[in-house]
Amino acid sequence: MSGFGHTRRFLVAVLLIVILAVSIAATYITYSTVTKPKAAPSAYIGVAFSGNTTQEAKLLIDKVKSYTNLFVFATGRNPISTNRTSIEEICDYAVSNGMSLIVNLGWRDYNVSKQSWFWQQPSLEDIRQNWTERWGNKFLGVYYNDEIGGVQLDSNWQEFFAKNGPLMNTIDDIRIKDMYQIYLKMLDAQANGTKPVNYDLEANFFTNDCVRGDQGLGILNDAGFRTFTSDYCLYWWSYLGGYNTMFAELGWNNSAAEQIALVKGAARLQNKDWGTIITWKYDQAPYLDSGDEIYNQMLSSYEAGAKYIIVFDYPYLEGNSYGVLTDQHFLALQRVWNDINNGKYVDHSAPQAVLVLPHNYGWGMRSPNDTIWGFWPADSKSVQIGTAVSTLLARYGIGLDIVYEDSAYPVTTGHYQNVYYWNQTFT
Repeated sequence: MSGFGHTRRFLVAVLLIVILAVSIAATYITYSTVTKPKAAPSAYIGVAFSGNTTQEAKLLIDKVKSYTNLFVFATGRNPISTNRTSIEEICDYAVSNGMSLIVNLGWRDYNVSKQSWFWQQPSLEDIRQNWTERWGNKFLGVYYNDEIGGVQLDSNWQEFFAKNGPLMNTIDDIRIKDMYQIYLKMLDAQANGTKPVNYDLEANFFTNDCVRGDQGLGILNDAGFRTFTSDYCLYWWSYLGGYNTMFAELGWNNSAAEQIALVKGAARLQNKDWGTIITWKYDQAPYLDSGDEIYNQMLSSYEAGAKYIIVFDYPYLEGNSYGVLTDQHFLALQRVWNDINNGKYVDHSAPQAVLVLPHNYGWGMRSPNDTIWGFWPADSKSVQIGTAVSTLLARYGIGLDIVYEDSAYPVTTGHYQNVYYWNQTFT
C-alpha cells in the first residue's frame, strides 16, 4: 500500500532532491447493532476510505457506523483532497455518527507551486486548532506519507549510485553528504571485499535524512498534529524519526505475527502507539483476502494490543459502491466488533517475550535473501536472526516482541518475562 492508493513513489523526498541536484550538477448481516447503543472497545476499529466523492464517503460511513469507531479519510492525492469543503463535510458526517478521524491529504512535494497539500496554507496551526475545536477529541491526527521503510529497502540503490554517486561530493547538503559516505562504503566493499562492521551510517541516513528530514512531517509535528503512517519494515527507525504512530501492513504473503512483533516491540520500548492496517493480498481484483482471514488478522491485532485496526478500502471498482469491500469484509468487521465487546478474545498484550536484534541492523526479514537497509545483501547474522525469529514466533506467536539493541531504549524497561538475544542458541 502506498499513499493509500497503492501507487509506489519512486523514492522518498530526499532522493528527489538528490536527483534534482545531480541533474543541475550534471458479506454484510443486517442484524448488526443499529437498535442498540454503540459500545466502545479499547481500540479504534475502522476503514480507510479512498474514494473520490462525498456521496461515496457518506455511503461507506452509513454502512459501517454501527460496528466501527474510526474513519480514516485516506484519499491522499485523489482530487477530492484539494477540496477543503468536501473534506470537512465528510469528516463532520463521520463525527456526527460517532466515529473518530484520521485525515490523509497526501504528502508535501518539494515542488510547492504544483501541489495543494493542505491548500498551500502558510501555517498549519490554524487548521489544527480549527479541526480540534470542530471535532474535539474525535480528531486524532494526520496520516502522512507511507512505506518509507519499504522504499528504502526496495529501491535500486546500485543503479542509483552508479548514475549519481560520483557527483554527490559536489553537493553542499548534509543529506547528500550522508548518502555519499554510504556510497564510498559500498565502493570499498566492492574493491576490497570489506564487510560492514556496523550500519550506523545507513541508520542515520534513514532516520534523520529520510524520515526526520522530510519537510512535511516536520511541519506537521511543529504544528502539533499527531502523525500516523504505515509500513511493512523498519518501524523502529520511523518512530525514531518522529512518527507518533505506526501501522503494520498485514497483507500479501508476509507473516502477520512477525509484522506485529516488530511494530509492537518498537512501540513498547519507545513508548509509542501502534496499530495494523489490512492491505491487499493480490495486485488485482479481488485485492483483499477473504473475510475469514481478515477477521483473524484483526482479532489477532487486538489480542496483541493494537490501538488501531483498519481495513484499507481501495480501489473503487465498477459495480461496487463500497470500493473493494464486500459483504464478507463487512461481516468480518462486525464479527470483530461484537467479539471484542462480548469479551470473546484472549489478551496477549502483556510483555511476555522479546527478541533483541543487533544495533541498527535494518534487515528486511521478509525472506532469507532480503537486503540490509536496501544497500547490503543478507549476511551470516541474517541466518541466525531468521532462525531465532522462526523459533520464537512458533513458541510465542503474537506474544513476541522484536526490538533492537539501543542504549537509549534498554530492553529492561519493557519488563519482559523472557528475554532472548539473536546470537544465543535456540532449541
